[in-house]
Amino acid sequence: MARSAPKYRAPALDKGLDILELLAPMTAPMSINAIADGVGRSRSEIFRMLQVLEERGYIARTEGDLGYTLTNRLFRMGMEQPPVKSAVETALPTMHRLAEAIEQPCHLVVPSREQIVVIARVDPPTEISIVVRVGHRRPLAYSTSGQVLFAYQGDEIRERWLTFLAEDDRHFDRKKFVKLANQIRARGYASAPSQVVDGVVDYSAAVLQHDHAICALTVPFIARRASKMTADNAVQQLCRAAADISKSLQYGMSRKG
Repeated sequence: MARSAPKYRAPALDKGLDILELLAPMTAPMSINAIADGVGRSRSEIFRMLQVLEERGYIARTEGDLGYTLTNRLFRMGMEQPPVKSAVETALPTMHRLAEAIEQPCHLVVPSREQIVVIARVDPPTEISIVVRVGHRRPLAYSTSGQVLFAYQGDEIRERWLTFLAEDDRHFDRKKFVKLANQIRARGYASAPSQVVDGVVDYSAAVLQHDHAICALTVPFIARRASKMTADNAVQQLCRAAADISKSLQYGMSRKG
């Protein structure tokens, strides 16, 4: 990904951040040699950096010393940010009511550059459901949550997101993505078959702060023979829940102000 030349240099910090950014999307451990190749540095250059990152708890070695993986420390730090923490604390009671009413799981999602990340989830009171773990990431452009988040942004933020989405994925279809986002905004929610699990349809609605989305509330809907809950009814309750969370967040902000 192309980056503008930095105004100031901090070589040691650059090395550490390069390693963390390299490990972030990886699903398997990476050896020292693979990390060195990935960040374009020698093994000796990154050896001490890996030791420090491991001692501080940002990375960890796997059993059998197969390589390094990223820990969830950065995620935990992000969750402590006041806007994120407030959104989760405000949303959880409504999410519990929604999951119980529609007998489906739900999760709360925020944008993270070209990806979305799950920051909260609630399971339904049923024996069978889809579990999406907190911290799960997916490309923003290829998820209903990401499409909803984009749909409810102003022109300036949309343009910025489109730029890094195109930088990250050379197959990204800007025109198609914008058209879909406009359709979602007109309809009030997103709906699409899951790209991960067959038989699941993802429904997502925006949690708004003023006129832009700060989170997306998403239900991975799976039809159950023993349930009378229809997808249409679930979507209606999903949209109401997202609106309720939006109002609660706005009320909380006005009280603090």
